[in-house]
Amino acid sequence: MNSASDRTVSVLVSCGERQLGVVGPFPTERPRWPEVAPVAARLSAELRVPVAVLRLLDVEGGQDGRGGHVRYHAEALEPPAASAVGRPATAAELALLAPHPHRAEYATAAGLRAALAWAEAALTDLGRPPVGPVEQVKTWNLAGLLRLPTAAGPVWLKTGRDFAVDEAAVIARYGAVDPDFVPPVLAADPERRLLLLDHVPGADCWGPSAELVRATMPRLARVQAALAARFPDGPPPGLPDRSPRLLPGALAALLAGPAGGELTAAELVRARLLADRLPELVERLAACGLPETVLHGDFHPGNWRSAGTDAVLVDFADSCYGHPALDGLRPKAFTSPERWEQTAAAWCAAWRELVPGCDPRTALRLAEPLSHLAYAARYQEFLDRIEPSEYRYHAADPAAELRAALAAFELLVADGLTG
Repeated sequence: MNSASDRTVSVLVSCGERQLGVVGPFPTERPRWPEVAPVAARLSAELRVPVAVLRLLDVEGGQDGRGGHVRYHAEALEPPAASAVGRPATAAELALLAPHPHRAEYATAAGLRAALAWAEAALTDLGRPPVGPVEQVKTWNLAGLLRLPTAAGPVWLKTGRDFAVDEAAVIARYGAVDPDFVPPVLAADPERRLLLLDHVPGADCWGPSAELVRATMPRLARVQAALAARFPDGPPPGLPDRSPRLLPGALAALLAGPAGGELTAAELVRARLLADRLPELVERLAACGLPETVLHGDFHPGNWRSAGTDAVLVDFADSCYGHPALDGLRPKAFTSPERWEQTAAAWCAAWRELVPGCDPRTALRLAEPLSHLAYAARYQEFLDRIEPSEYRYHAADPAAELRAALAAFELLVADGLTG
């Protein structure tokens, strides 16, 4: 019997305006829906031409972004020798290809081809033209990631959404303070959210070592303290303001929307109590003395890359202007209790040195419910700007983050940190 994390795949394959047919079902060794490398590789081998997955069409079963039977739409980037593959698509399957105004550009055949053409032209201009076929790694409702081989080593093409920030601009701001803390940007098209990054050796840091967190957290604090001094009056151009003072309005919108409708009557009573106390909580956080600054926005260890004890930060798509404790807290959900305490201690020690007299430890405690509220609002932004077939990625997230905010707030009350 298949486990809940097993994934089987069926793929509707097109080439331009031609519908070639459906391949599958077949199993894959990776359960997560965005991890399409084995899917693209199998299709490319079967059709003997490069094939890239455009988007997820539907899922039967599975949960938490993994497992089940997944249907994708893929594009053959060159015409295959065979006029058809697999079996013909049904009318119901073809209906899933209907255009939608919230579809990502890179999730369309024309958009993906244009992104690849841009990347090839940019690399050629840099004297590093591709020397082999592109390898697709991931694609999902927020971004895509492809690897292009060059004679000087691999290059990464990231495709993003119009509601993501201009990552190259944020990377440049972080890099102006600590050049080795960010990946090398080779080219960028901010309007189309296209980014070419040079390869960063090492691996993503799921399960970071104590040495790595002790090195990484102070670097983050130093960069953010420097950027706070450069932008003391608010966010730089192009960066969204997600300061804590805006959270009361965000909470009101969440409670009036679909996420509020998912809460029970008892949870709504608790949420209204939080709403009443939220301005006081925001004031208490400000009194801890840490400056607002340019945040990474999704500072979990999976977005750190390292070949040793030094990390390079990747994926700045959710960068914003806000309180540094939101980044400081992000590793907590991705580390063991022991590693989290080491992470928090390193972050607090760094800020105490940078801003004498501040209280970073209390800031972390006070910011916990605020952090969950901020992520609830961000997940709702995703849902408001993606097409319905992609809702399954985030549908439960705003309400889940609201519940986490309530639990964190009630711990603060129990510990006497707020009224």
